[in-house]
Amino acid sequence: MVSSSTPAAVSAIPSPVTAPARPSTPDDPLTIVDARTPAEATTRLSELLFSASEGVVLTDLATLPFAARWAAAYRLPLLVVPPDSDPPVEELSRLGARWAVAVGSADAAGLPRRDLPPVSGQPPPYRTDVVVLVDPDAQPVATAAAAAAAAAGVPVVTVTGGDPRTDPVVVGELARLRPTHVIAIGAEFGPEPVLASRVAVAVTGRQLPGGGQVIFPGRRFVALYGHPGTAALGVLGAQDVPASVRRAQELADRYQALSDVPVIPAFEIIAAVAQRSPGADGNYTAESDPTELQPWVEAAAEAGMYVVLDLQPARADLVTLAERYESLLAFPNVGLAVDPEWALAPGQLPLQQIGSLDAAALNRLAGWLDRFTAAHRLPQKLFVVHQFRLSMIAHEDALRTHYDNIALLIHMDGQGRPADKEATWRSVVAAAPDGVPLGWKNFYREDHPMLDPQQTMAHRPAPLMISYQ
Repeated sequence: MVSSSTPAAVSAIPSPVTAPARPSTPDDPLTIVDARTPAEATTRLSELLFSASEGVVLTDLATLPFAARWAAAYRLPLLVVPPDSDPPVEELSRLGARWAVAVGSADAAGLPRRDLPPVSGQPPPYRTDVVVLVDPDAQPVATAAAAAAAAAGVPVVTVTGGDPRTDPVVVGELARLRPTHVIAIGAEFGPEPVLASRVAVAVTGRQLPGGGQVIFPGRRFVALYGHPGTAALGVLGAQDVPASVRRAQELADRYQALSDVPVIPAFEIIAAVAQRSPGADGNYTAESDPTELQPWVEAAAEAGMYVVLDLQPARADLVTLAERYESLLAFPNVGLAVDPEWALAPGQLPLQQIGSLDAAALNRLAGWLDRFTAAHRLPQKLFVVHQFRLSMIAHEDALRTHYDNIALLIHMDGQGRPADKEATWRSVVAAAPDGVPLGWKNFYREDHPMLDPQQTMAHRPAPLMISYQ
């Protein structure tokens, strides 16, 4: 009989047994177990991972580490039984248990007690079809669940906060394992459709520049803005691709010492440029061929950089315009921006007024991008909305800010004297929905003088995207 909590008391136990348990696989590809106690967690994992077992290991929390070694070595269901509590009789009956290894204060529920040989060497190989996710903050449930999963020969992946996309190590581990079934312990992982989408992204192993699959928190972007080959539209067009990569990297390096998170160099490429003439389609927007921009995207990806495709919509439908660049948005390192300044109402022409987009139109574009990202199992995408007048985002209080597959950022584009820019910044910050990250743009020609990195980063909240035009 195993009744002591100390390994020394068990070291002389004889009588080996053959493998008495039959493993099983959950019916569903994803299962979230809302376990509030270690006993609930281990019982539910026994239900999911074993179809039957002649023997079980019963333990209290105090002796769990010791009991877990036995259960893992013999691949037996591990069930936590709190002191002065009854074992899960229904589960023992379902398993067809005929004997128990009872450790510590655990009651054997009337089953004959079985002694097992000492544990030595490594346990049998792990299964590769099932993975159990636990949140280390949910103690002691997480510890008990991890032990019960190991007893079933199932790998355990620790996910802090419930989203497996946030941790580069977790993403790499899930990509390596590529499980067909996932069991998550704790309601914080739910709801199931959200977790299923997150896991589908994580197992691809595709990560953002800087690691992980979630944009914020964890990184800051410093970008060259403009259109390739057109210096008049911004500094990005002042040099070729390799030189632009180096210039963006040098700019980002200047910010790293000022940042509490990694600084990612980036390109913000004007993919659709508002123009004076209506063009063949009458939408007053010159739309770049995606194949012409692809070398910039590929060079950025190779250099560990991010790319934002900027849309100046004029009279074009926002979603239709974005759909033109689906081939580029399919890259993990490519996000989307929209510049309401260039949106035209009926009867308006470019360069004659400051345009505006209603929050409903921006929500529609954001929703499309969110669905596109999920459908292609991509890391989160940055979605940037430019603003230097409050009128540029009509009904801003109706702007939807929370998505699972995109991160919204409002980018302050004011130019001129520092005092003027500061006033614009304060108004944009005051109007922005709570918690939305903010960006800042520095202009080489229009700012008098242009702020240096220290001055730029002195703003509060500190901008998480800084563009140079």
